Amino acid sequence: MSVAVEGLWNIVLSGYPKSGKTVLANRLIAENQFFAKVGVDELRHMLFNEFPPCRDEFLIYSMIAEMRDGLLKKSYSAVIDSTAPDNITRQFLLETKVKNVNHLLVVLNVDREILIKRNIEKSGDASAVFAWDKRWQKPKGDIPIFKFKSNNMKEFEAYYARLAELLESEIHPFSPNFTKQFI
Repeated sequence: MSVAVEGLWNIVLSGYPKSGKTVLANRLIAENQFFAKVGVDELRHMLFNEFPPCRDEFLIYSMIAEMRDGLLKKSYSAVIDSTAPDNITRQFLLETKVKNVNHLLVVLNVDREILIKRNIEKSGDASAVFAWDKRWQKPKGDIPIFKFKSNNMKEFEAYYARLAELLESEIHPFSPNFTKQFI
C-alpha cells in the first residue's frame, strides 16, 4: 500500500525500546517516496558505537535537528525514530524553522508485559524498560499526538491504517476534527 500523503510532515516517533518505532518508521518510508527516516540510535551507533545515553547526546540531537531541517527544506517529510521519553526532547524534535510543515507526535504504546518480553527476547533482559521508566513523561496535550498501539501485528496494522488515513487526509493536527477522528 502506498501512502498518498497530503503536505509536508515532521513526525516524531516516541516510545519505549521495542515498542515498534523502527518498524513503523521503516514502513512509512517504504510506502512513500517523499519520506525519509532519521534514526537517533543509528546515529549514536555510527558516531560513537554506544547506546543511550552516549558520551555526547547534545551533539546527536543537534545533528538530528539539522538532518530533519535539511530534509524538510528539500521537500521530504521527516520521520524521527527516537525514544524521546521526555517532553523537552519531544518539543525539540518537533520544532523546526521550516515553514508550512505539519508536525505530529506518534506515541507507541505496548502493554508492559509484552514490552518486557520483547526486550528480554532481543537483549536478554528488560533493563532498557526500567531505565526509561525513570525518564518517561506523559506527553503534553498542547502538541498533536497520535496514540499508536502495537501489542501484535494485527493491532499494528489497524493503527497503521488509521495513521495512513490521517496522513492522506486534509485533516491536519491543528484542525478541530483531528482530535475527534484520530486520537
